Amino acid sequence: MVMIQSWVTSANGSDCPFPLNNLPYGVFSTSDGDSRCGVAIGDMILDVRGCEQSGLIDLDGPALFDKPHWNALMTAGQPVWRQLRRRLTELLSEPSREKSRLRSLLVAHSSVTLHLPFEVAEFTDFYAGRHHATNVGTMFRGAENALPPNWLHMPIGYNGRASSVVVSGTSIRRPWGQLKGPNDNTPRFAPSARFDLELELGAIVGVDSATPVSVDRADQMIFGYVLLNDWSARDIQAWEYQPLGPFQAKATATSISPWIVTKAALEPFRCDTPERDFPLLAHIRDTTPMLYDIDLTVQLAPQDRIPTTIARTNYREMYYSSAQQLAHHSSSGCPMRTGDLLGSGTISGAEKHQRGAMLELSWGGAEPITLDSGENRCFIEDGDTVTLSGAAHGDGYIIGFGDCYGVVLPAFDDPYQR
Repeated sequence: MVMIQSWVTSANGSDCPFPLNNLPYGVFSTSDGDSRCGVAIGDMILDVRGCEQSGLIDLDGPALFDKPHWNALMTAGQPVWRQLRRRLTELLSEPSREKSRLRSLLVAHSSVTLHLPFEVAEFTDFYAGRHHATNVGTMFRGAENALPPNWLHMPIGYNGRASSVVVSGTSIRRPWGQLKGPNDNTPRFAPSARFDLELELGAIVGVDSATPVSVDRADQMIFGYVLLNDWSARDIQAWEYQPLGPFQAKATATSISPWIVTKAALEPFRCDTPERDFPLLAHIRDTTPMLYDIDLTVQLAPQDRIPTTIARTNYREMYYSSAQQLAHHSSSGCPMRTGDLLGSGTISGAEKHQRGAMLELSWGGAEPITLDSGENRCFIEDGDTVTLSGAAHGDGYIIGFGDCYGVVLPAFDDPYQR
């Protein structure tokens, strides 16, 4: 597919993350207005609530954009999703009969504050990147036992906290936790010294299902995708994770990018999952290409210093797709709801520069990485800004997500004032 031309000229540049082919969904506010739904187009945002109120968008039903989140549209289902996308494309294409009316509903991206684009119902995070799982397993169990016996047969995950999900730009406070090093006789309560990032993609469930769903049905249920940083306290995790897995180590925060890139915008970039070591069971077996060719980047910037690109990888490296994760999640009868967020798991490639976490990049702290500022890092330090970015590359255009970033602040003073 080639770029679709828009009368919003800033959307027609080959390096613009928000061309007419994209139309990602977000929530914004201005200094003199309340929060409302908007669509990114070039360097502008179209006020979708204003379009609905003025009759420019009429989806033949109750109002879908009178609240500052996209959950109502998500619940409406695929036919309405397609209807809205067709109407937005019609309104913003060159030529458009409604150009004069629409101009007053465009707001400069530079003049707004962005908010969480949807109400998160539940959050589940997976461990579905083979290179990441192999690297972490090798560090802790040796190369011969790197992957757990179940890993090549099903997507492994844990249920996280929806309350921890925050929008890009939210500062992240270094967590306190119970720590115990390999040479410590007893645990202690202290701020995490091995705070980390995890580069992920988050899939957003659009419609409810109270029964198990097939992989194909799961794929249809996915509304869109966001970049996701699953902030992780590795020293808290090392002490707590056996036998039940991550808990407080993952409860501090999960950052997501402010724009939902719809599944429809990513359709031209579908690609296959990797060849299987063992045939998957029927409920999660591959039926079509279910990954996407999305280039991903991680940058780290110390306070008041230039950023360094510390990782480059691609979503096609995943072993399990979001549709397979959703199908497996539902297989026990677990109800899936509008606004459920599924983290892909850390996305890493085979090469060192493709590793999506500091744990891997520094090999557990044994091999510090050197930033462009000359500083070394094993894990994230106070004042560091971590930025995730991603884009799928088409014929003369890109589909961007908008950055997902957070600044790490020092831990609070001892919360128990001992």
